[in-house]
Amino acid sequence: MRQLSPAAPAPLLCALAVLLRTALSVDHVPMLLWSTQRSQWNPDATLHEGHIVSAQELTLLLQPVFTQNSRNLILFLQDTLSIDDFTYLSESYGHKNPFQNVQARIFLFYFLIFVNKLSTNLLQEMLQSSPSSLVLPAVDCKAIRYLLSFLQESGDWKLTHMTNLNFSQLELDTSKPNLLVVQLRPLVSGLNEISIQEAIAENDKIIGRLTMDLQERGIHFSVIYTAARPSRISRRTDVVWELRRQLMATEDEDSLSYPPLNMTTGNETCILFYASNFSLTANGSVPIDLTNATFVTRNVDISSSECSDANTTLSLKYTNPVNGISSLEIRFLMTKKFYTGSARYWSTLDSVEIVQDGEKFAKFNVSDISAPAEYSFHCQLVGTDNLYPARLIPNNDEAQKWDVFISRLQIQGFNIENNQFSYASDCTGFFTPGIWMGLVTSIILVWILTYGIHMIMQLTTNSRFDDPKGPALSVPQTE
Repeated sequence: MRQLSPAAPAPLLCALAVLLRTALSVDHVPMLLWSTQRSQWNPDATLHEGHIVSAQELTLLLQPVFTQNSRNLILFLQDTLSIDDFTYLSESYGHKNPFQNVQARIFLFYFLIFVNKLSTNLLQEMLQSSPSSLVLPAVDCKAIRYLLSFLQESGDWKLTHMTNLNFSQLELDTSKPNLLVVQLRPLVSGLNEISIQEAIAENDKIIGRLTMDLQERGIHFSVIYTAARPSRISRRTDVVWELRRQLMATEDEDSLSYPPLNMTTGNETCILFYASNFSLTANGSVPIDLTNATFVTRNVDISSSECSDANTTLSLKYTNPVNGISSLEIRFLMTKKFYTGSARYWSTLDSVEIVQDGEKFAKFNVSDISAPAEYSFHCQLVGTDNLYPARLIPNNDEAQKWDVFISRLQIQGFNIENNQFSYASDCTGFFTPGIWMGLVTSIILVWILTYGIHMIMQLTTNSRFDDPKGPALSVPQTE
């Protein structure tokens, strides 16, 4: 019998490793779909555990939404969501569990394969009472990135952005297809677990109020509930496979969960702006997450932005971002100057301004955000906290009421080519705290070693020795 060579499994192992790396490195979010009309989705066409729905597969799964008689679609979009949230947060809610009245009977067998303890209050009741439903535990974030644009291109929808969440004044023309985009309450990173659970519970009530209101009116509709990015970081093997330091560089474009915001003048792009998390806190208690509105749903007005050869202003205007704030404008002011010391042009983010309701003006001075004019600027953490590498320093009393947090900021206001970021100048210098710690520790160890070698070199032997056959050796006290 022919024996397998020890080297034979090597190519197979390499291939499996590559496949494993690819599978684990894909960020995904769950997607829940249900409809008031029957037989929208085939319950037998369930996906095996671990399968991540691609953009092409999602297009096929959404076809029943476009072919139904009453084409009313509601898109509930949350900033972050993971399949583990349904189990983890419901179990840790304790006596405040808002899902305690949910029926415990088994439903949607294929759904319980993945989350056998899902107990979302009104959301679960909608799934139970809905004649047709489909749950996708893992959808590629790249597919979610272009979900809204795909839905708009798939039909002659009347698009309505629900920002004030006042459903009693909602009017729908059922003779035409309607697409409602509801931006749910953001789950701001940095909040404690109870606050996140309360935000999810509030979102659950919003979903229930809108769907119940439409059902009482006798309006048929379909619902999509998903998020822009996962709330829990999936296990990544990229760090193991790419153990190297990349100075002044950003991640590949494929790692971005959504494309950057671009401001164009004619056919040319003059401003590019990206952040993985763009959040504000007003008066220390009102969280405002602008990530989805800025980069995913693009529910932001940038028409007031200005571009020139020497000055650039990125203006972001939001309508009713949260309850209590009717309008919010954020401006990023950048300049380009020539410095004789380096003999080149540099772009600098001079200040950030926040205008609330057209009258409350807050201004922040910016520290350490500059780059050569041909480059973009990138920084992992930017905000008002003193520990961030790039800080926003309050310039007036109104600015003291705001906390700003921007993660993975990348911005470019000059010399943009092919609608892409140029080479990134990173805010992290070469001598990071880790490098300084290594250098100081190495210097101390080298000093100890040098001192030890020096002491060993000072050791000498006796110049005279006692001869047992001769007279005793006498050593004078003065010697």
